[in-house]
Amino acid sequence: MKLPLEDVTVVAVEQFGAGPWATLQLADLGAEVIKIEDPGSGGDVGRYVPPFQEGEHSLFFETFNRNKKSISLDLRHPEARPVLEDLVRAADAVYSNLRGDQPRRLGLTYDQLRHVNPRIVCCSLSGFGMTGPRASEGGYDFMMQGLAGWQLLTGDPDGPPTKSGISLVDLSGGYASTIALLAGLWRARRDGVGCDCDVSLFETALHELMYIGPWAATHGYVPPRRRNSAHASIVPFQNFRAADGWLVVAAAKQKFWERLCEVLGEPELAADPRFATMAARDEHRDELVPSLEELFACRTVQEWLDVLVPAGVPAAKVNTVLEALEEPQTEARGDVVEHEHPVLGTVRSIRTPLRLEADGEPLERSSARGPFRGEHTEEVLTELCGYAPERIRELAEAGVFGEAGVAA
Repeated sequence: MKLPLEDVTVVAVEQFGAGPWATLQLADLGAEVIKIEDPGSGGDVGRYVPPFQEGEHSLFFETFNRNKKSISLDLRHPEARPVLEDLVRAADAVYSNLRGDQPRRLGLTYDQLRHVNPRIVCCSLSGFGMTGPRASEGGYDFMMQGLAGWQLLTGDPDGPPTKSGISLVDLSGGYASTIALLAGLWRARRDGVGCDCDVSLFETALHELMYIGPWAATHGYVPPRRRNSAHASIVPFQNFRAADGWLVVAAAKQKFWERLCEVLGEPELAADPRFATMAARDEHRDELVPSLEELFACRTVQEWLDVLVPAGVPAAKVNTVLEALEEPQTEARGDVVEHEHPVLGTVRSIRTPLRLEADGEPLERSSARGPFRGEHTEEVLTELCGYAPERIRELAEAGVFGEAGVAA
């Protein structure tokens, strides 16, 4: 059975997190992702990110690069351009995550490649996009969480600006650029014409302000930070401390609030006009939440879950990462997968959430190790571009693949 993207070939000029995360989604669903690594800089910088790093191998790199191929190619070498164009001729898309001014400098835009392949889709993920006053600036997740206002929406009211513990802008930018690339690919196959996709981390972060963006843009309103990760306007929808830990309770609908009051043994709360509606609870949260906090502190997390969940009140334990990986739901869905690596040993990682099935069979690749730097240079140029061994040898001797030549 063919995988969904088995007939898609992507040439990726990528490194670190956001870009490799994007093409990982494609690779897991069957696309052939050919990762171009710069020999002058030692390839993808992710290879050298600690901890759990040895030489050019790291768990960081493995996280983002399973199921891909790697070729070594110095795009600034004068003889590299024909090689790149031969790859583009046989590909469906060119993906890059560089500064916004770099795709044009390296000749990776649609206008610069359409003569080679009119159907090529050229997708750029950058910090600020390919136009505008900041196009030439680098941008990282941490910066974007500050610049887009996230850090002043996160954390306790009296605390400093706070970022998420996970690089959510990088991950979201990766997903957004993947959607853009697939939309461009669909259009190219329908209309026979490729395009540019210009996606930025900054605009992804702005877009993910969600309803807070329209609140601010329309009425100038930005919600204050709330204690214990409370929702901006829905009460109760936050963390509560139990006798032995923390749990999240999410009364996002009126019926959940009414059921919660029954479970708490406090029917008068539901009848109280101050708390009778969602708007009223938001207005009187400072009167309601302390009472709820006292109640939740009287039992353990599990004791609360044992009554909340059967009653249909959305609730969950606040886990450590290790506890999350050991959740029964995690095990039941096969969310932790593993592969062997000759240097790193058994690598356990997280399965793709993109679950496509046909006739009960998953339509995704099994987990496989990330490529060694330049491991597939000769294979790709032979099979995809039709290069003879002599041609590959000439390019290697000219330094197109770097000083080390073709890495086997």
